[in-house]
Amino acid sequence: MTDFDRQGHFLSIGDWPNGRLLDVLEAGARLKARGRDEAYRPLAGRTLGMIFAKSSTRTRVSFETGMYQLGGHALFLSSRDIQLGRGEPIADTARVLSRYVDGIMIRTFAQSDVEDLARHGSVPVLNGLTDLLHPCQVMADLMTVQEAFGKELEGTSVAWIGDGNNMANSWIHAAMKLGLDLRLACPEGYDPDPELLEAGSASGTVRLEREPVRAADGARVVTTDVWASMGQEEEAEQRRRDFEGFVVDEALMRGAASDAIFLHCLPAHRGEEVAAAVIDGPRSRVWDEAENRLHAQKALLVELLAD
Repeated sequence: MTDFDRQGHFLSIGDWPNGRLLDVLEAGARLKARGRDEAYRPLAGRTLGMIFAKSSTRTRVSFETGMYQLGGHALFLSSRDIQLGRGEPIADTARVLSRYVDGIMIRTFAQSDVEDLARHGSVPVLNGLTDLLHPCQVMADLMTVQEAFGKELEGTSVAWIGDGNNMANSWIHAAMKLGLDLRLACPEGYDPDPELLEAGSASGTVRLEREPVRAADGARVVTTDVWASMGQEEEAEQRRRDFEGFVVDEALMRGAASDAIFLHCLPAHRGEEVAAAVIDGPRSRVWDEAENRLHAQKALLVELLAD
């Protein structure tokens, strides 16, 4: 199978050097401060094809709005409406779309689909979400952490409470690249990707806990996600039982640092993974975090698609 230059895409936080990641975060902050500048159109005439195999609110709206604000255009391509959903090989889809658009964003199930798009296409590919990784969301989260505590991320203590899912995996990549102190509290049987967890543990930036209170102790960032992600609805009842005790509530937040913030990638289930008093309380930064999807992704788009 042919190899490809991973630096020309954004498939994983782990693919890029820390300096480039920090540059993109800084660019996102500048774009946010700049606001809607009609004179700034670095992607004028550029088109982003957006493939959605999973439904979306934040990913679709932030990428589409971002392309518009940068002077470009975004095309929504549901897998139900294009030939990919009827069995066309992803390699063929990559080759065809590369003749039409300047970049491709995909939100799908298998990480291999994202990799194959990049491998067989000839335009930059951005990972909008897979079952393995959610790098664009974690870039927005990192931007939110910088807004709260300053640009220096190295040594920042982050507590992940709950499922070792795609968000947890991308946080592991971020910890290894940027020197975070990441503590993951996951129930037995719900650990992050084993290879990633092993690499993160070996790097000294990641540790796995079974007790949420131990992970959150003194942490400056406490973050979580739903217990049953898209495609896991049939497991919801079992997961509620297995995740008992993994709620981010006021008692857990009291054990975090006095200036700790709470993050959640949304959508959230109040009363399950997070108490309403936390997500709607003074420590919550989830709405800034959601907004920062727009700014962080605009920076990624400029990095990959602009001249």
